[in-house]
Amino acid sequence: MTDTETPAPVETPIEPAAPTFSDLGLSEPVLKALRDVGYETPSAIQAATIPALLSGRDVVGLAQTGTGKTAAFALPILSRLDVSQKTPQALVLAPTRELALQVCEAFEKYAAHLRGVHVLPIYGGQGYGVQLSALRRGVHVVVGTPGRIMDHLAKGTLDLSELKYLVLDEADEMLKMGFAEDVETILADTPADKQVALFSATMPAQIRRISGKYLNDPEEIIVKNKTTTSVNTTQRYLLVSYPQKVDALTRILEVENFEGMIIFVRTKNETETLAEKLRARGYSAAAINGDIAQVQRERTVGQLKSGKLDILVATDVAARGLDVERISHVVNFDIPTDTESYVHRIGRTGRAGRSGSAISFVTPRERYLLSSIEKATRQPLTQMQLPSVDDVNSTRLARFDEAISATLSDATLIDKYRDVIAHYVAEHDVPEVDVAAALAVLSQGETPLLLDPEPVRAQREERFDRDRGERSERGSFDRDRGGDRGGERAERRPRSTGAGMTTYRLAVGRRHKVEPRQIVGALANEGGLSRGDFGVIQIRPDFSLVELPSNMSSDVLDKLADTRISGKLIEIRPDRGAPNRRAQDEEREPRKPRH
Repeated sequence: MTDTETPAPVETPIEPAAPTFSDLGLSEPVLKALRDVGYETPSAIQAATIPALLSGRDVVGLAQTGTGKTAAFALPILSRLDVSQKTPQALVLAPTRELALQVCEAFEKYAAHLRGVHVLPIYGGQGYGVQLSALRRGVHVVVGTPGRIMDHLAKGTLDLSELKYLVLDEADEMLKMGFAEDVETILADTPADKQVALFSATMPAQIRRISGKYLNDPEEIIVKNKTTTSVNTTQRYLLVSYPQKVDALTRILEVENFEGMIIFVRTKNETETLAEKLRARGYSAAAINGDIAQVQRERTVGQLKSGKLDILVATDVAARGLDVERISHVVNFDIPTDTESYVHRIGRTGRAGRSGSAISFVTPRERYLLSSIEKATRQPLTQMQLPSVDDVNSTRLARFDEAISATLSDATLIDKYRDVIAHYVAEHDVPEVDVAAALAVLSQGETPLLLDPEPVRAQREERFDRDRGERSERGSFDRDRGGDRGGERAERRPRSTGAGMTTYRLAVGRRHKVEPRQIVGALANEGGLSRGDFGVIQIRPDFSLVELPSNMSSDVLDKLADTRISGKLIEIRPDRGAPNRRAQDEEREPRKPRH
């Protein structure tokens, strides 16, 4: 190269910028709603799915929970919605009422700038009156569980003749819960030209068959979830009913050696309520949520950092981006329904190489979320037991001992009171140990140092670990198949009902093509039961027997009164067992003696 030659420019490859929601073709009101909630960049499933749905293609999306599937189908549906049409245009099928409500909330959030859009959740356990009145007024989007949607279709109260969009959310879960037949019936009874989106974490053969039968040349979108959590964070969960949560939290605070803690709840109101309850119990706690002014939030976080505050009760939005070195524990007082939120929450601890601990409260109806969280985080969650009274008392005694030892180490302070105590002992002839006990009473005030022992009570056998382990590996309710075989015998064998369980009779059986998973799915959705509430299920030719908790309220039975499986009323009632053969014999005339 000569001095006069100019070197050829070196081309530097420029990576394409990540797409924004504005690049995907969404309507302006939807984009405005996204800007309000602070969303700018779509997730992988959203970036791939939204353009496909907007173009009119059917879609099969394979992605784990927490990857943003709800927005992936809600945003394009809302962008193409015809507000003038009063009959439902979009139907979203979800396996549980919790997920249905979550999807409804998402639709309402994204439709904040769309005038006159009505979204209706339809699920078992809610009165028909509310749903019927809303349907009469006009609904654009219906989100429901398959069982209750089938009921409305059977009654003629849900008109899907002009349906344009149908979404199957968590399709694999719906199959596990026995809704396959209902889902196919709904798909077959809706307009043939509708657009269908199917989302599932896995692709079993049955879902593949449904996709091939009811979807028109779908675009398959596969997104692998790379979400992981810090290996420095210990993840545990506690099975607890909702009314027991505050008591359980109080005991955990007593026994856990924490420095700073964030407790996550779902709603703004709950942050204030829980923080107040903790302060009443002597803890230094404060609430932060979206309604609290930024200045106050910064002041509260500063107090947490400085050690003036030990516990922060927060919502997801309020704690976003919060990084406080003192946070050693995160408690999910309300477990999130998506793994993305879960990962965000527990990411507040165990940062920068520090160790942390995450504890999640799980109600019986939320157990199904655990497997999704474990898959997404690639880390197991260890079940913990509720700290007992003995555990709490041991911790209190240890702290009391430490306080005494710390005080004794200050000789100057002790000397000031030694003469006072000696004077009292001499004047009243009381042993020094009694004086020390009296001073301990004075220091405790009205709050006793130790808790009273718990009353001894029979506890129901815990079957949850067995359900999660064995049943998940070999399919739900394998033992029930033995009951099926036994049902073919002429004479019913005596049944041994599990502790705390009562056997109920359902007026559907083998001839109605009923399977155990259909019973679980129907009763769970209509009555608010969970899988752990079910014992042995036996399918007989004309009826079925199912073990349910003995303490089940009459309200649950009332909710189940109108439940149908395969289109037939189950007519649930307590099983009285086989007829008493001896009583029958006594009614007969005595046999004449043989000669």
